[in-house]
Amino acid sequence: MTSLDIALLYLLSAVLAVVACRQFKLPPMLGYLVAGVLIGPNALALAQDSSGIRYLAEFGVVFLMFVIGLEFSLPKLRAMKQHVFGLGLSQVVLTVLLTTAASLLLSAMLPTWWNVSWQIALALGGIMSMSSTAIVIKLVAERLELESEHGKRVVGILLFQDLAVVPLLVLIPALAADPEHLLPALGMALLKAVVLLGLLLTGGQIIMRWWLTRVARQKSDELFMLNLLLTTLGLAWLTEHAGLSLALGAFVAGMLISETEFKHQVETDIRPFHDVLLGLFFITIGMMLDWRLVLDRWPLVLLVLTLSLAFKLALITGVTRALGASMGVSLRVGLYLAQAGEFGLVLLTLAGQHHLVPPQLFNPILAAMVLSMLATPFMILYTNTIVTKLVASDWLLQAVQMTRIASQSINVDQHVIICGYGRCGQNLARLLEGEGIPYMALDLDPDRVRQAAAAGHSVVFGDASRLQALVAAGLHRARAVVVTYVDSASALKVLHHTHEQEVNLPVVVRTVNDGDLEKLRAAGATEVVPEAIEASLILASHALALMGVPMRRVSRIIEDQRDARYQLLRGYFHGADDDSVDELDLERLNTVTLPAVGCAVGKTLASLALHEIGVQVVSLRHASGLPTDFGDATVLNGGDTVVLSGKAPALALAEQRLLSR
Repeated sequence: MTSLDIALLYLLSAVLAVVACRQFKLPPMLGYLVAGVLIGPNALALAQDSSGIRYLAEFGVVFLMFVIGLEFSLPKLRAMKQHVFGLGLSQVVLTVLLTTAASLLLSAMLPTWWNVSWQIALALGGIMSMSSTAIVIKLVAERLELESEHGKRVVGILLFQDLAVVPLLVLIPALAADPEHLLPALGMALLKAVVLLGLLLTGGQIIMRWWLTRVARQKSDELFMLNLLLTTLGLAWLTEHAGLSLALGAFVAGMLISETEFKHQVETDIRPFHDVLLGLFFITIGMMLDWRLVLDRWPLVLLVLTLSLAFKLALITGVTRALGASMGVSLRVGLYLAQAGEFGLVLLTLAGQHHLVPPQLFNPILAAMVLSMLATPFMILYTNTIVTKLVASDWLLQAVQMTRIASQSINVDQHVIICGYGRCGQNLARLLEGEGIPYMALDLDPDRVRQAAAAGHSVVFGDASRLQALVAAGLHRARAVVVTYVDSASALKVLHHTHEQEVNLPVVVRTVNDGDLEKLRAAGATEVVPEAIEASLILASHALALMGVPMRRVSRIIEDQRDARYQLLRGYFHGADDDSVDELDLERLNTVTLPAVGCAVGKTLASLALHEIGVQVVSLRHASGLPTDFGDATVLNGGDTVVLSGKAPALALAEQRLLSR
């Protein structure tokens, strides 16, 4: 196969993997791994492991480390220092030490199955200490648990694990040195890392800010992107030639940019490269898995999988409990982080390249790691059930929390339940108080709840997407529910629970734009407030008032649009900067000018049946340039310009139907 054949096969596999994972709501990384196994030399043999593609995939790790460095910030670490440097440090150090000791013990007891040196055991300890940031953070965010007690501890541990990758990237290649040269190799690697990082971090940030400012002043997106790639790959090249690793230089590049004002722009620009190349990396990891060897040695795979999951679950639960968390929270943290991680795969690959992991152990370990990652979504899904059954006190704590919410809301009646007490929720609460309308707010940020409650606000800690919390907040006595945050998935849960208990209770939902408007209305939302459209209405009202239009007429225009469910404002003409992934599901406008001769010329709008494919005709202009009234019986002529409204795929079909000859 040619390089182009291999590249196309990889891209096709990646596309199919992402589509399948989105269908089943699984992290794309798992799809990449499975795709790599299927197309690899040990399964369908559609592609051999190409050194060119492997080298390209290494850049995925480079950009992954760059993004981790970009998210590294001293203020964030200070705010979470108890969880990062207390819980995270304890977890990584204890995992490395205990895994090393257990590997050596297992090697002594079962030398035919498990025969490793202390260098290999230490490398395996580093690999074992990693959990999957990509999978866990995504699932925790989707479950709205980032601000929960266990969520903050999970994030703290993952953050320290990401930092711990840096010394492990230096340590593992040094462990591959001959025994008599091991200590000098470790000392030299440490010295190089300290000197190089010291030079880069001492004056590097000042130089980076100065240089990025100079580049940004040129107002060229291409130049900014080229400079970003040059900086990332240049520092990666520098650290590699210093005898360290590509990934370490990329991490430093991210750190240098993280404290500048260009951080958010860089995150946006680098994301496509990071995601695509990282996908290639995981495909190459999957290709390395020899399923036949795994089947031959399935007892070892099962042993490694069971022992690693049980060990990490027990260790993380124990450490979290020892540092003051309740048993329920501790067990949740353990269940969330028991799996292997993407950095573990990176470190395993690095150890394999330096012959630290014997070939007969590489595939069973890799298989066990992949299987643990595949099991993660299901472990997290059933965490509440597991914890409730195993920890009686957790059920009691949840009951106490619901009782606390109920005791706060017991004296309020005919009130408004505010889901989310951020800036929008607090502004709503002030307006309700001004009118003498009682409210009860639910929020998952304990610091915000504590401060607001101390100030006398009616707010309690609780997850509004849970039925028990809504009922405890007085759902059966409420006059309305308002969802003030912009997470549509959680809003749909609130709508489901509310209408399951109180069919006629009005629910107002906030959303960013009109993308989820119909979905939320179909789920039972009484009113949906799209921020982007409401902002345009307010701008229009100010502009009309400044132009001398009477305020009564301005108010009527605005109310007419709201009464018409924003129909006039649904959809807009997209430009080149609107075609992001987030914009694809939004309605847009498209202008089509009919040719002099074509299938649509001489036909009525009704006969074209554009509504059947989800497209509406917004306006019609004749070739003379004059707009005209139109209806189903309107006959189209050559040169007419039709303005259509709909989503991108439907508009493409409508345009094809109008322009076909």
